[in-house]
Amino acid sequence: MPKKVVPESARRRRRPTKNGEVLSERIIVETALRMLAEHGAAGLTARRLGLALGADPSTLYRYFAGMDDLTLAVGAELIGRALRGWEATGAWRDDLRALGLRIHRAYLAHPQAAVLTASRVTGREQEIAADEAILAVLRTAGFPDPEAVRIYHTFIDQSLAFAALDAASLALPRAAREADEHMWETAYAQLSDASHPHIAATSDLLAARMNHSAYPAALEMLLDSAAGRLARARAAARPPEP
Repeated sequence: MPKKVVPESARRRRRPTKNGEVLSERIIVETALRMLAEHGAAGLTARRLGLALGADPSTLYRYFAGMDDLTLAVGAELIGRALRGWEATGAWRDDLRALGLRIHRAYLAHPQAAVLTASRVTGREQEIAADEAILAVLRTAGFPDPEAVRIYHTFIDQSLAFAALDAASLALPRAAREADEHMWETAYAQLSDASHPHIAATSDLLAARMNHSAYPAALEMLLDSAAGRLARARAAARPPEP
C-alpha cells in the first residue's frame, strides 16, 4: 500500500537535509527538472533524487505518492511557468497566440521533462488554471460553448504535441540532431528532377524551413480557423432582417 502523503504544514517541521535545506515540493520538483536535464528520464529515480537532495529516498514519499506523482508535478510546473506573467487583454486571438507560444517555450526550455510529461493530464493547480484561462478567453470572445471546447481541445493538444515533437529533437544527442538537420541539405538536396520533381523544385525552401518548428505557423492556421468559426457563429445567431 502506498504511503500517505504528509500535509504541507507537517512537512515544514521536518529537519533540514544534509544540504541544509528544508524540503518542499518546489525544491524537489526543481531538483527533478535539473536531473532530467542532466540524465534524462531513465536517470530520474528516488535513489538519485534523494542523493541530490541530501535526503533519504524514502523522504520523497512524504511529498509525493510515488515517482509518477512527481512526474505529474513536473508537468504541472512547466504549465505553471508558461502561465506565469500572462494576462488576458480581451483580444482573444492575441491572447491565445501569446499563451500558445509561452507553452511551447516553457516545454522546450526543459526538453527531457517535456518528452516525459507533455502527454500527461496532471489535474494539478497549474494545469487547471491554464485550462480555465483558455476557456475564459474563448467564451468571453463569444464562442458558443461547443465551439469553445472544440477549439480549446485543438489548441492545447496542438501546443503540447508540437512541444513534445520539438523537445524530442532537442533531447537527441548533438551528433544525431545535427545529422538530422543536415539531411535536408544533403540527401534531399541531391534528389533529381527525374525521380522526385517536386522535392527537387522546392529543395532550397525545404532546407531553409524544415529545421525550424512549424508550431508558430500551425498556431496561426488554428487561429484563422477559429476566427472563421466565430464569424459563422455570430452570423447564425444574428436575427434575420425583416
